[in-house]
This record gives sequence, C-alpha cells and structure tokens, in this order.
Amino acid sequence: MWSEWRIERAGDGLYALRLPEEERALLRFLPAELRSLLEAAPDDPGLRRLFPPAYDDEQDEAAYRELMGNELLDGRRHALEVLAETANAERLTGEQAQAWLTALNDLRLVLGTRLEVSDESLLEGLAEDDPRAPELALYAYLSWLQEQLVEALSAEY
Repeated sequence: MWSEWRIERAGDGLYALRLPEEERALLRFLPAELRSLLEAAPDDPGLRRLFPPAYDDEQDEAAYRELMGNELLDGRRHALEVLAETANAERLTGEQAQAWLTALNDLRLVLGTRLEVSDESLLEGLAEDDPRAPELALYAYLSWLQEQLVEALSAEY
C-alpha cells in the first residue's frame, strides 16, 4: 500500500511522526466527528463495537453500564482529544502514542462497523465507482497507520 514509514520509535523513548499535512489535517478532523457521534447518538449501532457487552445477563450488563459507562466514554473521548491535539506534533510521548492507538482503533471499529468490513472483503473486487470506496480507503489508511504505531510501540532500542 504505502511504502513510507509515518511513525517510528525514536532513540530518546519518543515516537517520531512523519506525516504529510493532508494526513495531519485528517487526523485533526476525524476525532471531532467521532466525539460528536458519541455525544449525539450514543445508541448508534455504529458504536456497538466500542462498547461490547461485558455480561450476558441483562441486569448485570445494565448495572455495569451504570457503574462504568461514563468512565469508558471518558477514556475514549480523552484518546480522541489527544489524537486531535497532537496531530501536528513531530514526536509523541509513550502515553500519547498509547492514546493514538486507542483513538485509531476506535475510529477503525466505528468505520468498519458502518461499512460491514470483513478481512475478506476490504478492497477485494472493489469497483472505482463503488460509493463506499472513499470510506474503505480511509479504513485501509487508518489500519495501516495503526499497524505502524503497533510496530513502533513494540520496537526495542
């Protein structure tokens, strides 16, 4: 797909970002879109993979959501905020990189759920005029960037 590394572990314990301005602009924009969805439509089916059930029993699940729901939501909001605020950075701290990982994963999960993406159907047989092409390309980009971040986080120096 893309050949140039965008995220790499730096020798100082930080993570170097080499993102073109177009990608930085996208990473500043997308978190606000998901935050808006989280606020305006928390029961949107596209969000179901962000908050999978913790319990099979409905009463246990309802009690868990009442107890932990805001904390789970706050964690997701924070990660999205960090991604948007640091999209222009040249380097990320380990904590910021972890927040990026959470935010990228959340963005992918929501987009993938909406597009009904499966590993077998991502770009295979996609026609240029398919109306889902732009969103599938975005999904592929977010997946690629997340993969780079995982590799950078797991790299040893």
